[in-house]
Amino acid sequence: MAAFREFAVVDKVIESEIITSFYLAPRDGQALWEFQPGQYLTLRVPGPDGPVLKTYSLSNAPSETRHYRITVKREAGINGAPEGLGSCWLHDRVAPGDSIEVAAPRGSFVLDETSPRPVLLLSGGVGLTPMVAMLQRLAETEREVYFLHACENGRVHALRDEVLALVSDRIHARFIYRSPSDADRSAALFDAEGVIDKTFLRQHLPIGDYEAYICGPTPFMAAMYQLLQELGVAEDRIAYEFFGKATSLKTRNVATAPQTAASAATAAIRSLTHITNPDAWASEEGEPAESGTVAAGQSLSTAQVEFRASGATVAWDAAQGSLLQLAENAGLEPAFTCRAGICNACKCRLITGEVDYFEEPLEMPQPGEVLICCSRPKGTVVLDL
Repeated sequence: MAAFREFAVVDKVIESEIITSFYLAPRDGQALWEFQPGQYLTLRVPGPDGPVLKTYSLSNAPSETRHYRITVKREAGINGAPEGLGSCWLHDRVAPGDSIEVAAPRGSFVLDETSPRPVLLLSGGVGLTPMVAMLQRLAETEREVYFLHACENGRVHALRDEVLALVSDRIHARFIYRSPSDADRSAALFDAEGVIDKTFLRQHLPIGDYEAYICGPTPFMAAMYQLLQELGVAEDRIAYEFFGKATSLKTRNVATAPQTAASAATAAIRSLTHITNPDAWASEEGEPAESGTVAAGQSLSTAQVEFRASGATVAWDAAQGSLLQLAENAGLEPAFTCRAGICNACKCRLITGEVDYFEEPLEMPQPGEVLICCSRPKGTVVLDL
């Protein structure tokens, strides 16, 4: 089966000043790949030196059979940052009728559909896209759901009406605007002003054994992770999508700049009742890797990984999850981008030994090469790193 299929852009819908949805249908007439709420698509987009791969979370209901929907923020390159190559191409160049090469849904940040527990969906900015897919699935169940979304204001708030349409006696939604406009206030578009704090969560969440999902900018996720921990939510009940150097959100520094807490909003704002019929590329990091195949007479607990170019040899620790994480925790700085077997940025030469891929790469490396972000050793290995 080919890794990529050609999809037509069947619709392009502006959701806010900076966020647009793209509806994609397969040109081959075959069925969509099934996906789990929270997963993403990989798109092949044109770059200055050839095609590049970009990933975007699916925001539609998994039960949808006609098309996929990705909801994309245009990364405009503010304050000297580079423009988002994929997002600007989608926003500025792609139109209905165009074709895009798409790979099957991937990602382990997914809704646990086997659990009966209440669910807390916490999103910031465009991080709401996988949460909306989760919410659509949860609307088909009997589980209680609390959907909390934080963003700057109504101009950048996407998919608001879609979320509100799902509100019921067991699905509750709250919107928190950091800097609402006068128009936002007049239209009563939000429930609280400022940032989500512990008091706000206590006010709007009944005590319970939640399963929490967090997606948004890293500072937002770090702050929400810390708050949930302080409120007694068990660590193994918190899932998040986090990209970057291997680390846990609990080790991230939470910004201390003074901000107005949502719980400190004026009484007029806090008493809004218009919606009070009330509600990263990997899931929680550091979870033990599954046991892998090893050479006869050798166990993973005694396997050695030699990073020859760096002159370091370390014992394999399954708790590290991947060879990339092992290298990072040994003080090395290997290249990476996606951490999910997509971009090939972490590819290096495998001098000796064998590896096991716990997540199949989108495109397998050549013999003698290995993607260290999604692999672990079968036994002792030597890498040119």
